[in-house]
Amino acid sequence: MDYEDITSYSISPGYETNVTTDSDYIPPDSGICEKSWVREFRGSYEPPLYWIIFTVGAMGNLLVVWIYTTLRNRLKTMTDVYLLNLAIADLLFLGTLPFWATDAAQGWVFSVSVCKGIRAVYKINFFASMLLLTCISIDRYIAIVLVTQAHNFKNKRMFYSKLACLFVWLLSCFLSLPEFIFAKVKTNQQEESFCSLVYTSEDKNLTKVLVLSLQISVGFCLPLLVIGACYSVIIRTLIQARSFEKHKALRVIFALVAAFVLSQLPYNVHLVIEATQAFKVTITDCNVVKTFDVAGQVVKSLAYTHCCLNPILYAFIGVRFRKDLLHLCQCMTSGLGGINKVSVSKRQSVMSDTDTTPALSL
Repeated sequence: MDYEDITSYSISPGYETNVTTDSDYIPPDSGICEKSWVREFRGSYEPPLYWIIFTVGAMGNLLVVWIYTTLRNRLKTMTDVYLLNLAIADLLFLGTLPFWATDAAQGWVFSVSVCKGIRAVYKINFFASMLLLTCISIDRYIAIVLVTQAHNFKNKRMFYSKLACLFVWLLSCFLSLPEFIFAKVKTNQQEESFCSLVYTSEDKNLTKVLVLSLQISVGFCLPLLVIGACYSVIIRTLIQARSFEKHKALRVIFALVAAFVLSQLPYNVHLVIEATQAFKVTITDCNVVKTFDVAGQVVKSLAYTHCCLNPILYAFIGVRFRKDLLHLCQCMTSGLGGINKVSVSKRQSVMSDTDTTPALSL
């Protein structure tokens, strides 16, 4: 979340891009690209959208956590473990959005420690969410393609799933270290403060390229590669099956892959261009630079909507979770006292994830 749009840029004939602070007056022939319009757009565009994402995402993911901790009582499958951790990761990420909405509307009004902490929490859960989605695709591959092996080693799979979640969280914390190191509060001449990454080393452009490359590769390319490979084999397996219920699962798979690609691809393409710019400046026209910054804000917001889609695509669209949601609605209408009764009868009738493989139940 590197808000470099908060500054003006000096574009020299040698295509060196030097960051300068804003001033009240910029001479027309100074070579400075004044970007106050970009900041005004961000201040009016991001806050309401972030609050909408926060509200919708929080409701959906809290409902996921409630169902898993109240109705199901215990985690029975690998997917249960991953979905619960995914909901927690999304909730932690959503918790950072009010801070970014405030930052966009009135600048950073919090301390440097909060700046570092919020950026780190955001990045931890960004990586954790993407890696957990990858774990879910691997679990679906095991449950659908390797049905016999999955059934024989069910107890070990539960242990491995918890171990995988621990590894995901530790790796995400490690990958977020640049946020702790480089996050700072920057103040311009108009006394506006912003929380952003500031690379102060001699090779700051190279450092930025490495940080962006890490985010692109681990946060998008690697998950996309694994998800694509797993679901391509799953699709081939389901097509070869003659059961109608198995073919219904194709709709779920296409929805999962399409949501992941459509929400994350534009943002990561923008990051690739940004990394290229940091390595060698190729965009020097001021209007193009401002358009690029605005486009970055739009595609970034699109990527953030994925935390709202996760409860729908990975939970509510699945057979088991849809039944749980129906039972929860029945409990709400008949009174909270009926939760335990409904939960017990439900758990006695719910099949394992390998038994419900044909419908890709989650």
